[in-house]
Amino acid sequence: MEPEREGTERHPRKVRERRQAPNKLVGAAEAMKAGWDLEESQPEAKKARLSTILFTDNCEVSHDQLCELLKYAVLGKSNVPKPSWCQLFHQNHLNNVVVFVLQGMSQLHFYRFYLEFGCLRKAFRHKFRLPPPSSDFLADVVGLQTEQRAGDLPKTMEEPLPSNAKAAINLQDDPIIQKYGSKKVGLTRCLLTKEEMRTFHFPLQGFPDCENFLLTKCNGSIADNSPLFGLDCEMCLTSKGRELTRISLVAEGGCCVMDELVKPENKILDYLTSFSGITKKILNPVTTKLKDVQRQLKALLPPDAVLVGHSLDLDLRALKMIHPYVIDTSLLYVREQGRRFKLKFLAKVILGKDIQCPDRLGHDATEDARTILELAEYFLKHGPKKIAELNLEALANHQEIQAAGQEPKNTAEVLQHPNTSVLECLDSVGQKLLFLTRETDAGELPSSRNCQTIKCLSNKEVLEQARVEIPLFPFSIVQFSFKAFSPVLTEEMNKRMRIKWTEISTVYAGPFSKNCNLRALKRLFKSFGPVQSMTFVLETRQPHLCIQYEVLEAAQLAIESLDGILVDGICIKVQRPVTELTLDCDTLVNELEGDSENQGSIYLSGVSETFKEQLLQEPRLFLGLEAVILPKDLKSGKQKKYCFLKFKSFGSAQQALNILTGKDWKLKGRHALTPRHLHAWLRGLPPESTRLPGLRVVPPPFEQEALQTLKLDHPKVAAWRWSRKIGKLYNSLCPGTLCLILLPGTKSTHGSLSGLGLMGIKGEEESTGPGLCS
Repeated sequence: MEPEREGTERHPRKVRERRQAPNKLVGAAEAMKAGWDLEESQPEAKKARLSTILFTDNCEVSHDQLCELLKYAVLGKSNVPKPSWCQLFHQNHLNNVVVFVLQGMSQLHFYRFYLEFGCLRKAFRHKFRLPPPSSDFLADVVGLQTEQRAGDLPKTMEEPLPSNAKAAINLQDDPIIQKYGSKKVGLTRCLLTKEEMRTFHFPLQGFPDCENFLLTKCNGSIADNSPLFGLDCEMCLTSKGRELTRISLVAEGGCCVMDELVKPENKILDYLTSFSGITKKILNPVTTKLKDVQRQLKALLPPDAVLVGHSLDLDLRALKMIHPYVIDTSLLYVREQGRRFKLKFLAKVILGKDIQCPDRLGHDATEDARTILELAEYFLKHGPKKIAELNLEALANHQEIQAAGQEPKNTAEVLQHPNTSVLECLDSVGQKLLFLTRETDAGELPSSRNCQTIKCLSNKEVLEQARVEIPLFPFSIVQFSFKAFSPVLTEEMNKRMRIKWTEISTVYAGPFSKNCNLRALKRLFKSFGPVQSMTFVLETRQPHLCIQYEVLEAAQLAIESLDGILVDGICIKVQRPVTELTLDCDTLVNELEGDSENQGSIYLSGVSETFKEQLLQEPRLFLGLEAVILPKDLKSGKQKKYCFLKFKSFGSAQQALNILTGKDWKLKGRHALTPRHLHAWLRGLPPESTRLPGLRVVPPPFEQEALQTLKLDHPKVAAWRWSRKIGKLYNSLCPGTLCLILLPGTKSTHGSLSGLGLMGIKGEEESTGPGLCS
């Protein structure tokens, strides 16, 4: 793979190194290895790069997960865990990190104005969904948060909220009420669903990273009186990652039924004593192994046992066990998107207990397990409404603001703590963050010794300052602000997006003979991919078929394969409906196929349930294969009869496509057009926005006027202008710069729009995107 052309730097490398020598990004010398990725052995791979595969089933990346990647980019795996949702190879070869935030924009903006975002979508191969933003997006992602005014919150955690603050609390806006309602709920309502367990990375049967995990064999029927068990584990850091050193299990009533120290299998690098309380002296005489506690736990738990934990996914992964019935108190006490309350905080506010006290050596696992169980019992006893009335969010924000002025006890403790922010990580290694924003959006930012904030009057000034300042800082956040869609326009855009993707995934075929074999025609059109609906059109002199496909690739493949062929001696035409929303569909399809994320991906129809196994039996035929994506039916869970294959290069993908559509495999296929995150997002659009193909949608008068006058603040024009401007800026960055473009989404009383992220490392691969904007 050829490296990307280097852009001209505004500041020579020598100047940048001279001014920023103390702040050079530090990290691990080794790179992560995964799956079929063989580039580790190639000399040219010794540069920072990202995996092309995201480990998220619904392609949504939480704000916490974004924070994981940024902390790892700053510090490397010797100091913080690797990100759970993607892979960053050769972190120590990164030179800079730059995050562009496009406030006011969402995934709806990106796909509504897909052609206008040409520079960015071609430059960045990696794209992912973001949840709707919380009240402070930058606080969630990097730790930058605005200060509260004095008097907004109580002076101490023990004091209640002032009466005027209580009156301002709208319980209906509390995330706990939004999820559970205001009435009391039973135990079964608090269990995580399988989809939630998948989203929050719980070990699940059949997942590739859980092949050696043991099942607890708990498969009894669950009722609201099923027994609860509080679980807490302590871990240490070994040569193979985090491993179990202690497990505590507490039954209802507070009785500890299991408390065992565990000797890890691999060499211990760090006992994490400040958290675990485990030392070398304590662990030396221990002979109990992981398999011993696995066996003991299986014997203790009844068939309908419910495990309760705080970030329980980490405990189960340390145990290397799979359990189907779980309550996670960090998710039960719901917080705004992407954030969680700490156990110590909940214990104090909900139960009035002081745990994890600083004068103790580490945490007490039994005390934590008992506290976790009591929190679940409190929730079940008192219900969501009582908890919402406590205004946990306001109390937590107050505590975080107070804690921000305190010095950490030691650097190691700061780095290992999962709630440590990116800003704190930078501070721990003597690095400084640059924050560029418009003055009207800066708010009352807290003063920080390692954050240089530059307030500008306009987006144009932010861009000009970014060109000058970015090369001087190892980590930069550049925030542009755009006017969000109005509620009326948002609703209209949602409708049009759904309708447009329905229409371009629909084909009309005909004419056919009145005596045609309808069953054979249905079989023919279904061979190209999953069909949503197929109707016989009798409005014409001779019959036609209207076929609506589930995926765009199937419709395109049908057009390319069948248009102009003879059926029963009649030449048929296969085409899309012609409406104002499909007039540019040929251009859109060409641009989608050229999207950097789709390069190296192919679509196949007609695959069987054993297709993956057959594929893996012929590794030499499919060199460079990185992922096999097998969609499943959301209701039945069965594998669908189509798939996507992702390869390292376009050439490898083309070679595989030739083989798989040949006489031996007899599949139908073409190069992919739609990335995974787009499928998930389209499924989430309001279903009532569908309409029959061909009906006309009239844009609102104010939008027609804006388009006619080409106002610069119209979102279509803004997307085109700023995509080019940011593309040029990206082109000027030095090689080895990790760059993220974040469209955070929007949140209002009228509804929320999910966001979109794009990311890449300058120079990791050849890309024509930025070149188009030079």
